[in-house]
Amino acid sequence: MSDVIEITSDTFQGLVLESEKPVLVDFWAPWCGPCRMIGPVIDEIAAERTDIVVGKVNVDEAPDIAQRYGIQGIPFIGLFEGGQLTKNAVGAMPRAGIEQALGLS
Repeated sequence: MSDVIEITSDTFQGLVLESEKPVLVDFWAPWCGPCRMIGPVIDEIAAERTDIVVGKVNVDEAPDIAQRYGIQGIPFIGLFEGGQLTKNAVGAMPRAGIEQALGLS
């Protein structure tokens, strides 16, 4: 059981790109209604899964990361493996949809 970690421009390299485990990253913003809707789902995944790291990037505070990966719509949930963005899901969806899109089901 683990918590969702806050990821910033300063910590992205170490926490995501250099992680030994796959990292699910929720790109979100406080003003985004759909982002707030899936927040509890992301929290559930973090609490129940020990095989992945789960984190959040506030795109207002770290626009450089979102720009680096061409993220234009949020919520954008990406799965990083071995330092690479390998899978993603865009938009609010139920947990099963997120897990299926990211290959976690």
